[in-house]
Amino acid sequence: MLLTKKTEYALLSLISIAKSEHPKNVDELSRELNIPKPYLAKILQNFSRNNILNSFKGAHGGFTFKVDAAEISILKISFISEDKNPAVFECSTSQESCPSQKASQCNLWPVLNNLQHKIDDFLESLTLKDII
Repeated sequence: MLLTKKTEYALLSLISIAKSEHPKNVDELSRELNIPKPYLAKILQNFSRNNILNSFKGAHGGFTFKVDAAEISILKISFISEDKNPAVFECSTSQESCPSQKASQCNLWPVLNNLQHKIDDFLESLTLKDII
């Protein structure tokens, strides 16, 4: 699977935060996007730890962007959400790391690897600003 629910929720939340003129808190985002609050809180905390979002506590707290939306790629959002790059196939990214040790004999691996690189390049070139 290329983009999971976790990445989808991250994208929807980040878009909402980017469009807002005030900090958006987890309660507000959870209601607005119909995402379970504890799950959403973990996702957003991860973006705060990765210096993408500012987190403010208190009655008027919430999340705002620490970086410009044009500076964060969809690939990076997916990586932060999943703690790994999105993969189209459960195939190794290099012949040396192939679990079956047969990548050099596999006719499919070069095609899948080429496709994965094209998708990675596309997701790296597409920013959050592009989809807002």
